[in-house]
Amino acid sequence: MTRVVVFAYHNVGVRCLSVLLAHGVEVALVVTHRDNPKENIWFASVAELAALHSIPVITPDNPNTVEVLEQIRALQPDFLFSFYYREMFKRELLEIPRHGALNMHGSLLPKYRGRVPVNWAIINGETETGATLHYMTEKPDNGAVIAQQAVPILSDDTALEVFQKVTVAAEITLNACLPTLLAGTAKPVLQDLSQGAYFGGRKPEDGIIDWLQDARTIHNLVRAVAPPYPGASTQLLGKSMRILQTLVTTCTATGETPAFYVKESKAYAICGQGVLRVVRFELDDIEMSATEFFTQYGAARFEFNVSQ
Repeated sequence: MTRVVVFAYHNVGVRCLSVLLAHGVEVALVVTHRDNPKENIWFASVAELAALHSIPVITPDNPNTVEVLEQIRALQPDFLFSFYYREMFKRELLEIPRHGALNMHGSLLPKYRGRVPVNWAIINGETETGATLHYMTEKPDNGAVIAQQAVPILSDDTALEVFQKVTVAAEITLNACLPTLLAGTAKPVLQDLSQGAYFGGRKPEDGIIDWLQDARTIHNLVRAVAPPYPGASTQLLGKSMRILQTLVTTCTATGETPAFYVKESKAYAICGQGVLRVVRFELDDIEMSATEFFTQYGAARFEFNVSQ
């Protein structure tokens, strides 16, 4: 029986660990993260799945410590797997498994190497992404590819909806290639790194809307950071505002001052070019409808603060 150590977190971690168990792989240890109380934990628990199957679990802050390395070495694993685990592996850890360490990444490598690839793909207006299983090296997301699965990004998909597709893509990818990987007959393909680039993590302040941009660009930002992510933010009427859902309209607006208004029970936002319909929004942390906004503030156009 193949013995593995699994580093995993989030929904991708849960589904990929499930694939290994379904294939009869011996999971000797699961390494995961303690949930951060400051984070919105909307995803499934790898630790709970491991406990269900009586698999030992550890949650080190750093997986590269001498203590963790010794514990994993003693298990003599054939493979290490990383499924949405958030810490980097150093060379000493990568060299422990007999047949290599592999990672499941949420993009079609070599595109969108690095952090939060789903969110970046939506921000950049991509129409496709996916999941890629690849060998790990000390430099993230640049090892040879074992398999990948594409999924579409539709024009109004949110990051959550795309992430759900990528989770399924990850499960399909691992399930399809695992037999050849375990048999030693998989044929890894080197990445052409010139065809992609690295992207960094994102902070809530990166979701501040620049209303001088065109409607499609702003729409992409809104759906890329929509809940359960922090949301796209702005200022209106001296209050904080979160734009939670938008649709691109056929209305034309060029050179007009960016503004928010309600017309015929629907809310709209004039952008640097084009107009968005604002389907869902919050004002001062309270979600309200277009009708509620109209009742309270009327039909005037209210300018956004574009210099925030």
